Formats: sequence, C-alpha cells, structure tokens
Amino acid sequence: MLLENIIAEIEKFAPLSYQEAYDNCGLLTGNKYQVVTGAILCLDCTEEIVEEAIRKKCNLIIAHHPIIFSGLKKINGNNYVERTIIKAIKNNIAIYACHTNLDNVKSGVNKKIADKLGLINTQILAPKKSLLKKLVTFIPASHLDNVRENLFNLGAGNIGNYDKCSFVLDGVGSFRGNENSNPFIGENNKLSLEKECRLEVIYEAVNEFQIIKALKQNHPYEEVAYDIYQLENSYQNIGSGMVGELEEPVSEIDFLERLKSVFMLKLIKHTPLLNKSVKKVALCGGSGSFLIKNAINSKSDIYISSDIKYHEFFDAENKILIADIGHYETEQFTPEIFYEIISNKFPTFASYLTETNTNPVNYY
Repeated sequence: MLLENIIAEIEKFAPLSYQEAYDNCGLLTGNKYQVVTGAILCLDCTEEIVEEAIRKKCNLIIAHHPIIFSGLKKINGNNYVERTIIKAIKNNIAIYACHTNLDNVKSGVNKKIADKLGLINTQILAPKKSLLKKLVTFIPASHLDNVRENLFNLGAGNIGNYDKCSFVLDGVGSFRGNENSNPFIGENNKLSLEKECRLEVIYEAVNEFQIIKALKQNHPYEEVAYDIYQLENSYQNIGSGMVGELEEPVSEIDFLERLKSVFMLKLIKHTPLLNKSVKKVALCGGSGSFLIKNAINSKSDIYISSDIKYHEFFDAENKILIADIGHYETEQFTPEIFYEIISNKFPTFASYLTETNTNPVNYY
C-alpha cells in the first residue's frame, strides 16, 4: 500500500483547503510514495506513539494535532517535538496530521462528538463563507443534459440537503470564427446566431479544477464560454462547531451525568445551572471559546467545549450553560474517524487505534 493512496482517501473526506490559515496539516515527515505497512491512529504524536508504531511494525502515524505546528529552526532533540521528529525519521516512520480541516467538515470531529451524545438534526454551528462559487456557461440545447449531468457527477449543484440543483435560461448567442477556427455550428468568417441555454450551477471551490475540466471535455464548442462568480453565501457543510438536539429533553444534572459517562470524565467545569431542561446542544471539539456567542444565538441550552478561560465563563450571562470538559476529552474519539475512513476503503490494511493515552493534563 502506497502512502499516497491513504492520504488521498483522508483528503477526500477532509480536504486540506479547509484547514485554518494558522494550521499545518498534511504529510509532516516521510514520502508519499513510500510503501506503508500499518498505521497508528492517534490524537497527538509523541515519542510514546512513535515507540508504539515501532512495536507494532507500523511506519505511518496519523494524528489529529500536528506535531510540527510552528516553524522549526533546529532539530537537536532539545524538546519533545524535536525528539519525536528525530525518532520518527530514524525509524522511517511517516507522520500525517489532519487537524482543522477535519474540525471543519460536517462529518468530522464535531459530528463524532454529537453521535456519541446521541444528538439528532445536527448542523454546523458557524458555517464558513466564501467557499462556494457559481459557474455560468452557455450550451446548445442538444448538449445541455450531458454537460449538466457530468457537472452534477462531480458535486456541482449540491445545496444543503438537495443535489442536482441548476438554473437554465434560453437565449441567443452570437459568434464568428476566424479562418483558423473549427466551429461546431456555423461557418468560418461568418456571424452565427444560435439558440443556446444559459446554465448556472453552484459548486465547492475546492472542486473547481475538476468542474472546469469536465465542462470543457463535454461541451461541444471549440472555445467554451463560461463565467465564475465568487459567492459570499455561508456554506452549511463546512464550518466550526455543531448544534443538534436530544430526542427527549433531560435535566441539566442528568445531561452532565451523561457527559461524564460518555467522555469518561472525572470532573466538568461549568457555569451556574439555569434550572431548566436540556434539549438543544451546541458543541465544539478542542478550544471553542470563540463560539460562545454562536451557541447563545442558536438558542442552545448548553455549550460543550474546552479551554474556556475564567472571564469567558461570564459570557454565558445566564443565557446558556457552558460545560468545559477538557481538550483531550472532547477529541478523544477523533482517531475513530481515521479508522473508519481507512477500513472502509482498505479493509485489509493494518490500522490501529492507539493504546497510548497522550493527555498531558492530569486530575488529582
């Protein structure tokens, strides 16, 4: 199995283009053309994880958090990051990180948390903008269905819970080819007026190369006329956090007990109880204080995240119950996503959920 095959499946699920600007996702050590014998799936890559990979004869580590986050000027083994990188390279172990791109996709980190809590009717809490574009092209009616279907097959026309969405308008196009042209309709050096269809479809910007390639391959004209528009619409499939509902409302205490049970918690830091039932739940894996206002605006009864600072607890203003359950604790099930991606596509490939607890925080 080549490493590039596994990378392709992960990035199909969580494209690198969806990572935040500050992040460092992707292949951190190793060569994508190397043969991989097995993978350790984890939240953090540490020296202990590399040792586990060596014991299990795996030469690939897939982690949620990038071990190389900011630039390294020296690699002398003076800290755990440098020692981990040195150990991995010495043992020919590739390290791949899938971080905020996995946070931002609808079926990623936050959906895993929501599923563990049994939430239904889930949706992105803070959808991102400027990730969608609109393609407008002009096609003779005889080729409309073929071109449109090929664009649909690449994901164009997907809007929320609907697919194959398009708009078509009939009109008349004009063109004149010079002596070097080879027109599908009309003659060289003669003005042609032809009935055409204006086709409009929305698509994810990340798929633009394939979309335009398919348009040109299936369009009958020698020169394909098309326009691309950047959209400011929020894209409900990509963004931060998640909001969902319990099938039946429960008391705040009962829900906190559920949190402790599902996430194996010793304690929960939370704002004062509001003495009301919990039905709507907002959440964000990892550091999520930046979404407190979004959670309040969503009319959720509770917001679950981690790394909430002291003064940020005041931001609840008795409008929502905030529960900080710990960074590691919110994301501890993330490696299961990697396992599902790999095992579904490569069922015979050896991938292992780590047996090493990398949580640096302890409770007494």
